[in-house]
Amino acid sequence: MELAHSLLLNEEAYNQLGEVQKAEFIFDWLRYLEKLLLATSKSDVKEKQKALVEQLLSLLNSSPGPPTRKLLAKNLGVLYSIGDTFSVYETIDKCNDLIRSKDDSPSYLPTKLAAVVCLGSLYKKLGRILVNTFTDTVGNILKAMKSAESQGRYEIMLSLQNILNGLGAAATPCHRDVYKAAKSCLTDRSMAVRCAAAKCLLELQKEAIFMWSTDLDSVATLCFKSFEGSNYDVRISVSKLLGTVLARAIISKHPGAAVSRQSIRRVSLEEVLELLGTGFLRGSSGFLRASGDMLKGTSSVSRDVRVGVTQAYVVFVSTLGGTWLEKNFATFLSHILSLVSQSHPKATQTQTDAVCGRRCVSFILRATIGGLLGEKAQIAAAKDICQAIWKLKKVVDAVMNDGNMEIRLGSTDVTASQHMLVCALQELGNLIYCLGTTAAPLLQDSSAGILDSVISVILHPSISVRLATAWCLHCIAVALPSYLTPLLDRCLERLTVLKSSPEAVTGFSFAVAALLGAVKHCPLGIPHGKGKIIMTLAEDLLCSAVQNSRLSAQRTQAGWLLIAALMTLGPAVVSHHLARLLLLWKCVFPVSPKDLETEKSRGDSFTWQVTLEGRAGALCAVKSFVSHCGDLLTEEVIQRLLPPLPCAVDLLTQLSSVLKTYGSTLKMPSVVYRQRLYELLILLPPETYEENFCAILKELAADLTASDIQVAASAFLLPPLCHQDDLVILSPLLQETDHRFIEEQLLLGNGIACGSLEYDPYSIYEKDVEGDSVPKPLSPVLSVISSAVKLFGVVCAHVGEAQRLSVLEQLLDSIKHTKGARQQVVQLHVVSSLSSFLKYLAGSKGNLGSEEMRKPALALVMGALESPNPLLRCAAAEAWARLAQVVNDGAFTAALAQVSFDKLKSARDVVTRTGYSLALGSLHRYLGGISSSQHLSSCVGILYTLSQDSTSPDVQTWALHSLSLIIDSAGPLYHMHVEPTLSLIIMLLLNVPPTHAEVHQSLGRCLNALITTLGPELQGNSTSISTLRTSCLLGCAVMQDNPDCLVQAQAISCLQQLHMFAPRHVNLSSLVSCLCVNLCSPYLLLRRAVLACLRQLVQREAAEVSEHAVLLAKDNREELTSDANIREVGLEGALLILLDKETDQKLCHDIKETLNHMLTSMAVDKLSFWLKLCKDVLAASADFTTVTCVDTMQEEEGDKGDDASVLTTGNDDKSFPFTNPRWATRVFAAECVCRIINQCENAHSAHFDIALAQEMKKRDSRNDFLVLHLADLIRMAFMAATDHSDQLRLSGLETLLVVIRRFAAIPEPEFPGHVILEQYQANVGAALRPAFTSETPPDVTAKACQVCSAWIASGVVSDLNDLRRVHQLLVSSLTKIQAGKEALSHLYNESASTMEILAVLKAWAEVYIIAVERHKSHRQPLKTIPCSEESVRNGPHSTDGLLDLVHTDLSTLSRLWLAALQDFALLTLPSEFASQLPVEGGAFYTAETSENAKLHYYNSWALILHATALWLTSTGFVVADPDEEAAHLSRPVTPTSMCQGSSSGATVKSPEDVCTDRFHLILGISVEFLCSLRSDATMESITACLHALQALLDVPWPRSKIGSDQDLGIELLNVLHRVILTRESPSIQLASLEVVRQIICAAQEHVKEKRRSAEVDDGAAEKETLPEFGEGKDTGGLVPGKSLVFATLELCVCILVRQLPELNPKLTGSPGVKATKPQVLSEDGSRLVSAALVILSELPAVCSPEGSISILPTILYLTIGVLRETAVKLPGGQLPSTVAASLQALKGILSSPMARAEKSHSAWTDLLRSALTTILDCWDPVDGTHQELDEISLLTAITVFILSTSPEVTTIPCLQKRCIEKFKATLEIKDPVVQIKTYQLLLSIFQYPNPAVSYPYIYSLVSSIVEKLQEIDKRKPEDTAELQIFQEGIKVLQALVAIAEEQHRSQLVACLLPILISFLLDDNDLGSATSVMKNLHDFALQNLMQIGPQYSSVFKNVMASSPALKARLEAAIKGNQESVKIKIPTSKHTKNPGKNTSIQLKTNFL
Repeated sequence: MELAHSLLLNEEAYNQLGEVQKAEFIFDWLRYLEKLLLATSKSDVKEKQKALVEQLLSLLNSSPGPPTRKLLAKNLGVLYSIGDTFSVYETIDKCNDLIRSKDDSPSYLPTKLAAVVCLGSLYKKLGRILVNTFTDTVGNILKAMKSAESQGRYEIMLSLQNILNGLGAAATPCHRDVYKAAKSCLTDRSMAVRCAAAKCLLELQKEAIFMWSTDLDSVATLCFKSFEGSNYDVRISVSKLLGTVLARAIISKHPGAAVSRQSIRRVSLEEVLELLGTGFLRGSSGFLRASGDMLKGTSSVSRDVRVGVTQAYVVFVSTLGGTWLEKNFATFLSHILSLVSQSHPKATQTQTDAVCGRRCVSFILRATIGGLLGEKAQIAAAKDICQAIWKLKKVVDAVMNDGNMEIRLGSTDVTASQHMLVCALQELGNLIYCLGTTAAPLLQDSSAGILDSVISVILHPSISVRLATAWCLHCIAVALPSYLTPLLDRCLERLTVLKSSPEAVTGFSFAVAALLGAVKHCPLGIPHGKGKIIMTLAEDLLCSAVQNSRLSAQRTQAGWLLIAALMTLGPAVVSHHLARLLLLWKCVFPVSPKDLETEKSRGDSFTWQVTLEGRAGALCAVKSFVSHCGDLLTEEVIQRLLPPLPCAVDLLTQLSSVLKTYGSTLKMPSVVYRQRLYELLILLPPETYEENFCAILKELAADLTASDIQVAASAFLLPPLCHQDDLVILSPLLQETDHRFIEEQLLLGNGIACGSLEYDPYSIYEKDVEGDSVPKPLSPVLSVISSAVKLFGVVCAHVGEAQRLSVLEQLLDSIKHTKGARQQVVQLHVVSSLSSFLKYLAGSKGNLGSEEMRKPALALVMGALESPNPLLRCAAAEAWARLAQVVNDGAFTAALAQVSFDKLKSARDVVTRTGYSLALGSLHRYLGGISSSQHLSSCVGILYTLSQDSTSPDVQTWALHSLSLIIDSAGPLYHMHVEPTLSLIIMLLLNVPPTHAEVHQSLGRCLNALITTLGPELQGNSTSISTLRTSCLLGCAVMQDNPDCLVQAQAISCLQQLHMFAPRHVNLSSLVSCLCVNLCSPYLLLRRAVLACLRQLVQREAAEVSEHAVLLAKDNREELTSDANIREVGLEGALLILLDKETDQKLCHDIKETLNHMLTSMAVDKLSFWLKLCKDVLAASADFTTVTCVDTMQEEEGDKGDDASVLTTGNDDKSFPFTNPRWATRVFAAECVCRIINQCENAHSAHFDIALAQEMKKRDSRNDFLVLHLADLIRMAFMAATDHSDQLRLSGLETLLVVIRRFAAIPEPEFPGHVILEQYQANVGAALRPAFTSETPPDVTAKACQVCSAWIASGVVSDLNDLRRVHQLLVSSLTKIQAGKEALSHLYNESASTMEILAVLKAWAEVYIIAVERHKSHRQPLKTIPCSEESVRNGPHSTDGLLDLVHTDLSTLSRLWLAALQDFALLTLPSEFASQLPVEGGAFYTAETSENAKLHYYNSWALILHATALWLTSTGFVVADPDEEAAHLSRPVTPTSMCQGSSSGATVKSPEDVCTDRFHLILGISVEFLCSLRSDATMESITACLHALQALLDVPWPRSKIGSDQDLGIELLNVLHRVILTRESPSIQLASLEVVRQIICAAQEHVKEKRRSAEVDDGAAEKETLPEFGEGKDTGGLVPGKSLVFATLELCVCILVRQLPELNPKLTGSPGVKATKPQVLSEDGSRLVSAALVILSELPAVCSPEGSISILPTILYLTIGVLRETAVKLPGGQLPSTVAASLQALKGILSSPMARAEKSHSAWTDLLRSALTTILDCWDPVDGTHQELDEISLLTAITVFILSTSPEVTTIPCLQKRCIEKFKATLEIKDPVVQIKTYQLLLSIFQYPNPAVSYPYIYSLVSSIVEKLQEIDKRKPEDTAELQIFQEGIKVLQALVAIAEEQHRSQLVACLLPILISFLLDDNDLGSATSVMKNLHDFALQNLMQIGPQYSSVFKNVMASSPALKARLEAAIKGNQESVKIKIPTSKHTKNPGKNTSIQLKTNFL
């Protein structure tokens, strides 16, 4: 293919190729040429132009395929527009000659067509240059059209469109001719030609004024004709034409200069609407011929015309735009409603027509009001609709209130106005539903009176209107949950009062049912008590039904409807009414068959009608129960449901005889009864009615083959039984489109009504499948069939084989015995049932049974495979494969395949070939197993042949679809066929005419399947792979150019696949441009493909996609649709605009996902852009008032020039891209803001540091940081939080919360001591205040409480007076909730008030916790420096101030907190304790709503627990006065509650008991939570829980409780161990260890206390008899599970081994010390290890002496292990924190009293010696390798041993000798730090009071120390390190002097003095000396001054003996008299008196 990439065609390469490759080569060259021409310089093009033109024209003769001719023409046009134009006339003549040619052979056709296309392209590109030739050309083309076939007509129309486009106004002379030609094409028999003609006329009307003036009527009539027999594409094209022309007629009221030359007929809006209305009502019969038909009474407009006109209405209004609609809404509304009014009785003469007409009207209203108007305009529209409803109601009232005579006459008025009312009510419902809570102002507006007007229509005589009203109320309740309960109350009240009016009974019962259906959409629910009221009312209606025969039918229906609707409230409500339901269910059917017989003989037709109505209702109620309350279906309940079933089935079998007896009035009720029974049986488990299987099967068979069903409604029966993927090859109506709502009626066929609410009132409470639209049940006649089909599948799968066989044979016979249309109907039903049976059987992995079964099944399926109905063939192909699946026998499957092969080889008719080819594909889909290669090859071979059958596009389509299924299922086995298949696909793509779009769609699916099969191999570089890849890309390019939108969608998804597997080879910029162009396509499936692809692209390369889109928009390609304004707002903004307009759920989801991916990868880099986008969306409609002023302005201008304003609306929007976005879009924008903040968190730190951000912004202005946009963030959060929409308020508060949490700690650089958020406190207060008003829903208030507490806790505001604003909001909530659960609002479910109460308590808890923490940190001296800054800011007053603020309410709060915790404790009890729970519920929840309440308790208990624990700690568990406490709660919570006695008030608990209860409450909740952490437990909860335990154990009383109850301690330790094992977070593990430490302390205190009291008690008794306290008693044994110490050890080992695996001998594989390199742990790891060591060192104190012996080895091993593993040398002689901790622990262990206790003394001594040996061993090289251990750490450890143990441990010679050697060795190390440290340690040893310990060291080491000092003395220290060494050495000698006995002291002083004096300098030297020498001089002088007075005698002797020294000393003293005075104070600091415990870690000696 690379050879094709040149400017001129490479003819050598071309001629060597085969036929197929030639076509590919040409196409590839033309594609390349198109790009190349634009990139080549003009001169180069001109140079080669002649050759190029010749090559291109010669291609015309090589019969190019459709895509090739299109490209060829395009290139010719581009070539002439760039190069010279002088030869263009020759080219045009040549093309005209080709067209004139008389050659009519099919082979010459492509050449002719190519010439036509070339002409179009040339005129389009060159336009006015060619003006003098165009009349001939057009004449020639039009002449050619007369003899052309459909492809020719198609291309000619498109070519004319291009010619008109290029020439513009210059083409006027030919307008009439073109118009005439296009008129004939518009009603062409080929649909593609009609579409092309519509496009041509659409181009024509831009210049041809007569089309929208004089000829307007005929254009309209023509379009109506064109709609007849049209398909979806034609309806879209022609409606666009008609809508645009009519809009044009209206816009051009004021003729401009250009128009004024011709006299123009003015067209008013009324006339245009009248025109459209005529089409809607009379269709294409026009104005004259209508009368004749009308008189005969036969004319009913064909549905496709009506649907087409409906779409034209929408196009018409959309073209005029939203502003126009706003102004003319009233006129428009009255016209649209009049379409179904009494003035046109024909439109609604049958119910079917009426339903379809209403569908169309609803669609027009929804598409215009819902699609074009912003929220404010929608509210105005709702008021207009409301007015219309009032007017219609008045008409009805007048009729109803007149005398009797008139009622009969005027009843037509009533029935006719019903359809208008239904449409108005449904649209009003939809409108309010979409507005959501933003509609609140509309309903509060009393002048509009929306609710009154809706409720007043409930009494309308027509049932459709009553149902529509009920549905409207349902929508209002879903949109505004606060209206749900009041509406329900109002309807129930009217229902009770007006019980005697039949209309009221049905109307209000519908309304109540609809409102109950709304409850599941409203998370806040309704009060629980309503269920009881409704149940009672329903029972009442059912019981009173018999009293009054006028009302019995209505009351029966109403009663059961209410019960059925009540079931949707779910198990929580229904469980209370279950017994009554079962009783009613039992009573409604006779008990035995005998009673049924007697029943039949009694009664009349009316009583039977009522009976059937009642029983159908009962069945429906039970069905509703089974489907909504699955949890209640226990065995017992099922047993109670069963008894009436046999009787219900009996009645089913008797229905026909009842009908015979009582006449046909019972026909409808009996059908409804059947349907209800079938529906219930489908839901119940089949085994529950197995004894009735035979009877049911008989009835089903009879139903399916009944003789009276005339209509074959395959469109609703079959789609669920076909495979979704196969429906694509059938009518496009089966696919999802934007017009599905109206197109459905065409799908069902003319005789069948669409679904509508009045067919099944019971569907009003069901959850509708399609989102917000009205439920659309089909008529009972149809739905009984679909239920029968489903049930047949279930029952047939469960009966015995013999029965199954007979039923199948019976069904087969029934088909044979019928003829004609009846046969089709029966066949349809039978095949559906069989499919349903096979599907059910395959789904339940069943088997068909014996071989006899196969025959009838096969016969049925084969019959259907050859049926003329394509849907039936499709279902049969599916059944064919399912049959093979359930027989599950290879031979049978092979035989089926063989049958298909034979049929396909022999058959010549389209039906058989399509059916069996799809059957092959299905077989492969379900049984990939038949893909043995010969099968595969023969399948593929046959399908290849079929797919090239150009005589029948249908066969091609089905065969290719089947091929795509085979490719998909064969997987890797298909590789051998990939190349031939690909070349077949490319060949067909290049040759199949564009008019056969369905073939192209199937080709696209094949290509997609091939790409998937090749998969990642497509990345390869081998020639074969790159050829395949090029072909795939070529195929995609051909499909992208196809005019059909669904083919383009296929192209996009193929490119998406390619991009996934071989991203480098897909040209991203062209793909993105293709996506942007189709972003707003009118075809839903194309938009879905675009977004699915975008979503994938942005996951990998969001930035590139975004850039390509913007570049493309800047190049301003004409195809870019105006809807998505990419140039202004980028792709992201365009997607947001699309999200706002789009209604399809899947699409909206994809748009959101795409935006989220883009945001994740780009928000940080394009911060301002994203924030501006969000801000524009949020600000666009934040303020209703600003919007209104703008509108009034527009209206005033509007009077001056109407059309101007319409045409310029687009320009006004430019400045503000988002006009009135819907609330859902604004919610999404607010969520985006939160996501942006989260993204910035992971980016640069400057995003949250204003000083740094400003500095970096100065450095480079392109830098952008979040903190610089803080004002915008606050503003956006504020706008959202104060909106009308509740969802938006929640998002706004969430954003505010995120902003507070992220920005609270950022200081304000300009005002030190303040933070940047402080300046926004007014905004925060203002955003929160509205959330606390009384009418705010509880979920918003709850969220606001959370924000309040976060704001107070953040510490942003330090001044208490400022804090009070927000604090006051919390106080007001507290007052509100204090009244308990009774006082809160009754609008919502009780659990909603639980949510609010708990949110308030949680917020207070958070504030209290923070207040206590701050108070604590200020009481302690400031340890850390960063903290001090904050303290300065908060000042001392605020810390206690916050606590004081809380303190005033603390007594109330603590009481409420305890009550909430007790509720939580009760709710978390396992279900087996349910019987013990209090009957009336807890303090804040009611027993009935406990399930819903649990969730709210889960969300808030943890912080409340922490706060309660802190409060109890602060009171020290001292209860003031239990009685007073009890008096505060509004009523006793429960008999077992905290502070009260039983409710009788008999006993009052003692304070001790109250404390114990509280203690156990907190402990119990914590343990219950921590011991089984759910996966969704938040970090916040776990941390809060652990902190609560810490707080609890901070006070002595709870510690004594834990200490004295060992089991409790052990349980707690085990739970903590589990937490540590399951949660990796260091903070949680540290908190857990802190609790462990406290438990051990408690145990220690307990042991101490027991020992003390025992000593006191025994007093003088003998010491020996004292019992042993502590663990291990006398034996020393620790029992796992019973031992606190053992549990603690387990936990500590777990922590240590996790951080240092080397400690575990099992892991390291050797028992002893193993040489590993020491390591530095992370900061968290070090903290954990240190905490564990602290706990270990505390353990011996909890044991008895014997116990301590058993644990000591472990503790020592671990402590020394940590020392060994982490003793790393750090610079500056610091010790790692773990080493410090282990030394500290060692010291704690060694100085334990157990080491001295007589029972354990000797054992301890042995163990400690071993430990010391271990430490000494660490030093020695192991296996000859020397370890990198830190000598200082080890020396310190040895020193700790020497100083802390009893002397006998370390004084045994062998150990002592080794220790001394270590010191000696260390003294020799050159490292000054080591030397300094060694001196310090020696000092502490020398000073040890016991000479037995210290003397050996003194003897061994002093001499070497003195030598060292003298050595320094000789060479004088050079630096500070040496100075320090010297100073430390001197200190050691001084200490020795102090310790030495009198007689030796003089010798030591004599040694010391000369060294010191030698460092004194005389005056002359002092000036020039270095600082080190000066320091030395001062140090020596100071020491001398001290020694002199202390040892004066020795001092004098030495001085006397050495005059030189004396002189030197005296000189120094005199010379430094002054400086000494200054220096003396500092000397105290330099001296470091070595205490025997000193382990100084960081000592600063300078």
